[in-house]
Amino acid sequence: MRIIQVTNVEKFAAKILPKQSQKNKPIVDYILKNVQKNGDSAIKKYERKFTGVQITSLRISQKEINDAFSKVSKNQISAIQLAKSRLEKTESIVKSTLKNKNINTDGIKISKKFEPIQSVGCYVPGGLARYPSSVIMSVIPAKVAGVKRIVVVSPPNSDGTIDSLTLVAADICGANEIYRVGGAQAIAALSFGTKSISKVDKIVGPGGSFVTIAKTMVSDKTAIDMLAGPTELGIIADASANPQYVALDLISQSEHSTDTFCYLITDSEKLAKSVDKIITALSNKIKRNVIVKTSLKQNGFIAICRNKSDMIKLANDLAPEHLQIMTKDPHTFASKITSSGLILLGNDTPSSASDYLLGSNHILPTNGFGKTRGSLSVLDFIKINTQISASKSVLSKISKYMEIFTNAEGLPNHYEAVRGRMK
Repeated sequence: MRIIQVTNVEKFAAKILPKQSQKNKPIVDYILKNVQKNGDSAIKKYERKFTGVQITSLRISQKEINDAFSKVSKNQISAIQLAKSRLEKTESIVKSTLKNKNINTDGIKISKKFEPIQSVGCYVPGGLARYPSSVIMSVIPAKVAGVKRIVVVSPPNSDGTIDSLTLVAADICGANEIYRVGGAQAIAALSFGTKSISKVDKIVGPGGSFVTIAKTMVSDKTAIDMLAGPTELGIIADASANPQYVALDLISQSEHSTDTFCYLITDSEKLAKSVDKIITALSNKIKRNVIVKTSLKQNGFIAICRNKSDMIKLANDLAPEHLQIMTKDPHTFASKITSSGLILLGNDTPSSASDYLLGSNHILPTNGFGKTRGSLSVLDFIKINTQISASKSVLSKISKYMEIFTNAEGLPNHYEAVRGRMK
């Protein structure tokens, strides 16, 4: 990994942040328009083009789900159920804080109610990979929120099936419909609707470049959760950190793909060199080493900052998806972090564990969006329903102030709609 002495945090952050390519945008735009116009036939065409699969039925049948259960072990089912129950507990506690409220002010009655979105589409990456954990992370918050229709879409394997663990996870978590479709065509189907797949109110879940661009492009018609791109892991560590742990954690996240963004921020040159040495020693022995080495070489770095203040500023400027704090006093550092998607405290809280079984959600903001939002949660599937009632006496009391506002904004008929009721 590159070891870089950082003297100007702002300039370094601006230079080191990955640039988001838009080269696939025209292709995605064409796919979206084709699916919108031709529906299922366009979807099947693109699945044949991108995966080589000749699909007859897009929807996964109950028989296929039953067959999937017969192909997985009891331990695998137990793992899914454990991850489900832990996330379910976290999301249920969050939901319990959302209490309906009635507000009375000078005769004005306002009610605020928290109600679930009616339908959501959960995109689960697949094809050559399997991500049953992503099913859990997207479906469970929706289920806890009370969403009535939860749709899962995932790319098929080369034989036209969806990974058995993914199907089992979707069924255990309570998905209502599952479809074998991926990429931009899946996003188009969820947004516009086709004969087989009815449109949804919101689309959530991580995906590759085509999926991320597609979500951006349909967001004027269908709500989306966030733009969740390639994995990001930032680690803040001082001289007290175990370099072996730091190295293992950087490797663990960089194995996702060659475009992950994983790095160490430290004020210890000794730690920096130790971590780099360990990664070099491990890189030829580990599984998926080609992906790891490519990612860390192309995108990874170790930043040596002048002091702790610069370390914190750099982490906030980069706003990583995951931020591990492995210092002598991690809580003090964490109190000054404002922009990461998820903060993991201490030497024994690796981001890889949070991806599965710590009860937190691994669908997190990337590309700097950690500055404005956190992980996917029950809050993403709930809307506030506001009801309000007034009276003639209320309107009489606000009349002169209404006139001030409407005159200032050049909207006289707004005032007349109030004044006309007081005659």
